[in-house]
Amino acid sequence: MAVAGGKTPERAAHRLRQQLTGRLPIDVITTHYPDAYGHVLLNIAFPPAAYTALERDARHAGQSPERYVHAAIHRALDEHTAQEADRLNHAVRQLLAHTSPAHLIAAVGHALTQLPESPRP
Repeated sequence: MAVAGGKTPERAAHRLRQQLTGRLPIDVITTHYPDAYGHVLLNIAFPPAAYTALERDARHAGQSPERYVHAAIHRALDEHTAQEADRLNHAVRQLLAHTSPAHLIAAVGHALTQLPESPRP
C-alpha cells in the first residue's frame, strides 16, 4: 500500500503514478476508501496500442475514453451480478429437488452461524 496526498483524489492518484511508475509495473491504482459519493477512484495505465483502440471505440460510441471505460466496468459488474444470481438460483433449485424449503432454510441458517467472524480493524 502506498499513500499520496493531493487536493483531489485524481491528483493524488496522478502524483502516486508519477512517483511509482519507474519503480513498479503498475497497471491500476485505486483509492482504498469510497469518497463522499460512495465511489472509488481507478487510475488505469493502458499500453499505447490499447489506449489508441480505446479512444477509437469511445469516439465511435460518442463518449470520452473515461466515460467509455466507466460504462464498460458498470456493464461488466451488472453482468457478473446477473450471472451470480442465476448461478445461485440454479443451485437453490438443485437443492430443493432433494429437500424441503424448511430444511434448506434451516441448513442455510446453520451455515451462516458457523462462518468465521471477519477481522475487525
